[in-house]
Amino acid sequence: MKRLIIAIDGPAASGKSTTAKFVAERLGYLHVDTGAMYRAFTLKVLHQRVDVQNAAEIVKLVPQTTVRLLYKGERQRALLDGIDVSEEIRKPEVTKAVSAVSSIPEVRALMVREQQAMGKNGGIVLEGRDIGTVVFPNADVKIFMIADARERARRRSKELSERGTNIPLDELERDIVERDEKDASRTVSPLQKAKDAVVLDTTTLSVEEQVDFIVAKAMEKMK
Repeated sequence: MKRLIIAIDGPAASGKSTTAKFVAERLGYLHVDTGAMYRAFTLKVLHQRVDVQNAAEIVKLVPQTTVRLLYKGERQRALLDGIDVSEEIRKPEVTKAVSAVSSIPEVRALMVREQQAMGKNGGIVLEGRDIGTVVFPNADVKIFMIADARERARRRSKELSERGTNIPLDELERDIVERDEKDASRTVSPLQKAKDAVVLDTTTLSVEEQVDFIVAKAMEKMK
């Protein structure tokens, strides 16, 4: 049976990571959170105290940086230059900076090469902003996940609260809307739905319902 490439794109907090993880588990595939890779590189920029608007200085870090994803048990871990930064990349300061850093062509080129290498043999679920349009435009299954901004803010609030960080819901919603605008308007690999992607509105869906929907699409493709 053919091992598929499944591309899941969508804006922040639309449910991509959790759903992609369970889809991969259900199918016995590898799950790749491409956003974690961009967050790891952004963390390096912040550690080096480089202004996130200074593209020239950020580009200098590209050849000096390695970002890898690996699994410990069922948990995906992000390694930055060999160091596990999985928790640190979820901090609010990284979230605020990642859109600016990830819009730089040289940064995206580095990450796209890594992602394409991981998925070249199929059997993979990748989630991000440009999987179905840039990384794997010929992916077997393409899903574009969306959700109401307020609901996405609630999800992000829950995620941060579990890590001991509490930010007002209105502020999170403003940040999400601003991130959407930045991601959709950037010149390189903007956030957009691939023409052949299926839209999945997760606003009122449970994670199980989201997973069932995507797995059904995958099974159709396999047949």
